[in-house]
Amino acid sequence: MPREFTTIGVVGLGTMGAGIAEVMARNGIAVIGVDVDADDIARGRGHLQSSVARAVKRGKLTEAEAEDLHGRITYSTSLEDLAAAELVVEAVPEDLALKRSVFQRLDAICPPETILATNTSALSVTEISVATARPSRVVGVHFFNPATVMKLAEVVRTVVTDPEVVSDVEALVRRLGKDDVTCGDRAGFIANALLFGYLNHAVSMYEQKYATREDIDTAMRLGCGLPMGPLALLDLIGVDTAYEILDTMYKQSRDRLHAPAPILKQMAVAGLLGRKTGRGFYTYEGSDSPVVVADGQTPEAGGARHGAAARPVTRIGVVGSGTMASGIAEVCVKAGYETVLIARASAKVEAAKTAIARSLEKAVQRGKLAEEKRDAAMLLLHGTIDLGALAECDLVVEAVVEDVEVKRALFADFDKICKPGAVLATTTSSLPVIECAMATQRPADVVGVHFFNPAPVMKLVEVVRTVKTADDVLATVHAVCARLGKVAVDCGDRAGFIVNALLFPYLNDAVRMLEAHYATADDIDTAMKRGCGYPMGPFELLDVVGLDVSLAIQRVLYQEFREPGFAPAPLLEHLVTAGYLGRKAGRGFRDHGAR
Repeated sequence: MPREFTTIGVVGLGTMGAGIAEVMARNGIAVIGVDVDADDIARGRGHLQSSVARAVKRGKLTEAEAEDLHGRITYSTSLEDLAAAELVVEAVPEDLALKRSVFQRLDAICPPETILATNTSALSVTEISVATARPSRVVGVHFFNPATVMKLAEVVRTVVTDPEVVSDVEALVRRLGKDDVTCGDRAGFIANALLFGYLNHAVSMYEQKYATREDIDTAMRLGCGLPMGPLALLDLIGVDTAYEILDTMYKQSRDRLHAPAPILKQMAVAGLLGRKTGRGFYTYEGSDSPVVVADGQTPEAGGARHGAAARPVTRIGVVGSGTMASGIAEVCVKAGYETVLIARASAKVEAAKTAIARSLEKAVQRGKLAEEKRDAAMLLLHGTIDLGALAECDLVVEAVVEDVEVKRALFADFDKICKPGAVLATTTSSLPVIECAMATQRPADVVGVHFFNPAPVMKLVEVVRTVKTADDVLATVHAVCARLGKVAVDCGDRAGFIVNALLFPYLNDAVRMLEAHYATADDIDTAMKRGCGYPMGPFELLDVVGLDVSLAIQRVLYQEFREPGFAPAPLLEHLVTAGYLGRKAGRGFRDHGAR
């Protein structure tokens, strides 16, 4: 039977330590909170009292429960008072020498049976443990901030941690109402190892001026359903903290993708630490304020952003008959554009029109679209197999198979058929837009317009500018996207654009973590959902996207950037070779049943 703790010590009562103490006390455990001096104790008590008061105001705790909670916590400036604790959780600043010093003192104070735990998010638990004479009774318990809200704790075992200690701590985490994931002792553990590689990549993208901070953050929020964009999240975490975590990870892994982007160190030295200083990647109303204010990097709204006026668009052509083409045609007619959908066969044209009619009817049934607007939309939709129908279109959107030769041939046809001034767009998610542009005699009119699937639902469109694309073409696409109710972000013409370039290396890192037997697929998924607020874990998402699609995108990224860390994980390649493609095949990283 796992041990049931009655008294737990918490060393360090900053935001995290106070949160851990509150969680323990909420669950009926007596807590001894220790900090350096009376001022630190007062600050810690203040953190805790404010948090409890908010919980009472929101109806999460009664006044009586709050009073009982406070009664379970005692405060001290002496580590000696922790002699009565059965488990001690250290939550002091991320400084290895400081943590080792604390553990050395705890080892001398606490009885031999007391478990010593560190809440480090990146430092080596092993290096901390060997400062004691009881390394087998030292474990990592990484709570996430805010500890009272986040439902995850990573339990980190070293090579010498007693299995009973791990079991006891896992049981405690579950008692606290949190999901526990258990992993070995390596920098970043599960969540931070995957999260900070992604954050670092986003910083590099910003540093290279590939896209604006706003567009990078918007793309990841709307394209992946993340609660925050990467640069806003870094401001919340703290730029200095992020730098230290990445630096620690790099020193252990020697993985160049964990080498902190140079701008992180520059910002840390300059004091641009994020929200806590009032300025980081964004500028805030003041220190510790979450309110972003305009600064010199804030982009202008509307067409002025591109230095040109938009071209008029009244008629749109959509070429293709798949889900994406049908979805794009649907959003166009709903926005009041006369739209012609062109497919290779009459049966495909009719199937696409039927799919659009069915989707519009569902919107009516759900109360999201008025019947008269459905009827008006269908009147604007025309279908044909004749490419010649594009002659009067102001904007043509290609949504055919991801084959560069097929797309090049189609754009050569557009060049012959479409009127001068028509904007020619491709929805490719991975191929070079310039390849399509140079198949025409008018490359300045060609642009990437990457819709996300399903197009009627997803709000994001990546607008991809080649080295030839004209400013008024960009302005035109932004104007159309605004009328479609979409949010458009700008980026350059390179593999993955914003979303896929940031998403798929993260997914690949998760596969590498699994194939190294560091953690299970379930624990990795849980860590990212519960610890980082992701809507899906990486393996859930890979099975939905399709392992073959994911592998193809990862290969394109590797071929473009020649970054060793982008090379597809062998396990991903093997699963695709075996036909385990995800949900559509009935099996991927998980068994989904026969298809």
